[in-house]
Amino acid sequence: MLGGGFIRTIAIALGALACSSAPPPMPPSSPSHLLKQTMPSIRRPAIDGRPFDSGTYRDRVLVVKFFAKYCAPCQKTLPATEALHRKRPDVVVVGISEDETTADAREQVRQHGLSFPVIQDAGNVLAGRFRVSEMPVTFVGDYGGHVAWVGGPDQTDEALAQAIEALRR
Repeated sequence: MLGGGFIRTIAIALGALACSSAPPPMPPSSPSHLLKQTMPSIRRPAIDGRPFDSGTYRDRVLVVKFFAKYCAPCQKTLPATEALHRKRPDVVVVGISEDETTADAREQVRQHGLSFPVIQDAGNVLAGRFRVSEMPVTFVGDYGGHVAWVGGPDQTDEALAQAIEALRR
């Protein structure tokens, strides 16, 4: 026969496990008109020539990272974005280079060892769709294809990781 103290201990332990398996809360987002809206579609070839179509990833978390060679804060965030991509293969990461030339975009890929697709945004068309006004900026799309979180220049890499974790099913 089990004592009440033992049962209480098991109940507390199970409660702690249930609480620890719940996703963390969504961190505060940077302001954006796109929050809770449908993620703008991206259908372009990456600079390596492979096609990228965000519509094929509506059932996954999608991270869209805007950056440029001339943006010093962007340079600091790219290694963490690459680390996130390697650590979380369940999350789709795409980089949008706002560089003027494909050569500059390729240099960023080489310099930071980026293994996720990178698209050069010639003419800033994608930046316009996403209403990018400052960089670096990162958009996180949920499983339904909506913008769930936006990380602006003041957001941390930890906040991005927490936003992705908050979307965990």
